[in-house]
Amino acid sequence: MSLARYVRRPDAVSVGEARALIEAGALVVDVRGVPEWRRAHIPGALHLPLAQIEARWEELPEHRTLITFCTGGFVSAWAANLLVELGFPAVNLSRGLVGWRAAGGPLESEPAG
Repeated sequence: MSLARYVRRPDAVSVGEARALIEAGALVVDVRGVPEWRRAHIPGALHLPLAQIEARWEELPEHRTLITFCTGGFVSAWAANLLVELGFPAVNLSRGLVGWRAAGGPLESEPAG
């Protein structure tokens, strides 16, 4: 294992920084489970649970910044780190959905059923 794995950590971005990145073409990656995704997620986000990243990483765009998020920002920090290790430009949304919601960020949900 290389030293870079322990030294390089993805940046954490604020809601304001995330919005600017989204406007510039970044893709939001929701790494939470299905129930959380259905309850509320950021519009336009890709649902890719943390446990599936290693199996599905080829579905991700190589040259777009990826913004990972979860409920509070901790699990998504692991996801962003994994994506960086896989060679993707990734950052983590600081405070996750909690911060997004507190800043008045838009949300959508999946219908029950």
